[in-house]
Amino acid sequence: MVASLELRTSKDLKRIAAELRAMGDKQLKAEFSKELRSAAKPMVPAVRRAIRQIPSKRGYRADGLRGAMSRAVKLEVRMAGRDAGVRIRVDGRKMPDKARAVQSYMEGLKKPWRHPVYGNREVWVSQPAHPYFFRTVRPLGLASRVQVNKAMDRVARKIS
Repeated sequence: MVASLELRTSKDLKRIAAELRAMGDKQLKAEFSKELRSAAKPMVPAVRRAIRQIPSKRGYRADGLRGAMSRAVKLEVRMAGRDAGVRIRVDGRKMPDKARAVQSYMEGLKKPWRHPVYGNREVWVSQPAHPYFFRTVRPLGLASRVQVNKAMDRVARKIS
């Protein structure tokens, strides 16, 4: 027996979301949104755990940058417009003012940043990247995507 898996695209999700809006069935829309959220929910604690495990000479501190990054991890389910979809992100708006892009630097999406050692402006160091996000989310992504596809199939059947 050969197993097959059809991975649906974000266009399918946008189309289903548009159909649900046109139908005006708020209960079905809420049910679909809840299923999407539950499919991606296991990724949030996994990303937070990966952030807490980023190496540091001082160890993990809840009031430090890694603690702020961990608190900034959020799950978004949007059912409207171009941005219809499910996202896990580290929201820079929830980071301290001067550290809004730290998550991108840590992941290695931006060049390593330089900073003074414990505020001493005479001594600067370059902070290397410690990828945490994609390394954590990729293995969980397929199982989550399968759940999302099943939810999309169920709702598509109810619509038609």
